[in-house]
Amino acid sequence: MAAYRYCEAVTALQARNFSYGIRLLPEAKRYAMSALYALARRIDDIGDGDLPPERKAEQLGRTRGLLDEIRSGGVSVDDTDPIKVALADAARRFPIPLGALDELIDGVEMDLKGAEYPTFEDLKVYCRCVAGSIGRLSLGVYGCEDPELGAEYADTLGLALQLTNILRDLREDALNGRTYLPTEDLVRFGCEQGFALPRPPMGADFTGLVAFEAARAQRCFEDGLRLLPMLDRRSRASTAAMAGIYHRLLGRIAADPESVLRGRVSLPGWEKAYVALSGLAGGRS
Repeated sequence: MAAYRYCEAVTALQARNFSYGIRLLPEAKRYAMSALYALARRIDDIGDGDLPPERKAEQLGRTRGLLDEIRSGGVSVDDTDPIKVALADAARRFPIPLGALDELIDGVEMDLKGAEYPTFEDLKVYCRCVAGSIGRLSLGVYGCEDPELGAEYADTLGLALQLTNILRDLREDALNGRTYLPTEDLVRFGCEQGFALPRPPMGADFTGLVAFEAARAQRCFEDGLRLLPMLDRRSRASTAAMAGIYHRLLGRIAADPESVLRGRVSLPGWEKAYVALSGLAGGRS
């Protein structure tokens, strides 16, 4: 279907880490995951774009309307929006909890309002919206032998991935006027000045801050990866590949904390491919 091919192209172009994982899925599940990613990407792009806040809010509202249209079964295969067509078809084939996409919109709206996170518990609410939601959507496609417990692990794994993203993007986010790390942690390590400069703030224990957050993310990885035995082999491989790539990123950041102030930390393509193959072979990468 042309709509799915469009979504796959979006995923391959804009989400290389994600695309490495879903390549391991059978075709129907891979298509459905591409459709989910394509709409999630659209939601993120609205939040990160250059439109004024009121226009962003309007577009997010339209996206909620799109989800309502899918839920009502009113999407035609002739619709001109390929993402809507693909996601509507995926929702007919799999028990996808579309409400999790509403939660993703909630998270983007938190960004638009300039939400701050005084404590880690506050940050977890945001992470559940923008990352845990993707894990729960994925379980709708993958299937899980214990859906309730699986959703808990998916949330925790999503938290691990999002904490890794936050560390990786510290400077980029700071330059855009955003700080996601909890205020209580910034104060504890003397980093209240933020991360807009390519060097840590004078007198700050930046290495200690990154070590603390990386250890927190590591614990979330260890807990969230309990999801793997609850999935079928190829869904397990896909999840292990995506988690493995981010876990390796976390390791690099922990080994060289100031690297996140110099530029975006990433893995070369060959290493991502190795992680993906390791997941297919049954390893946890």
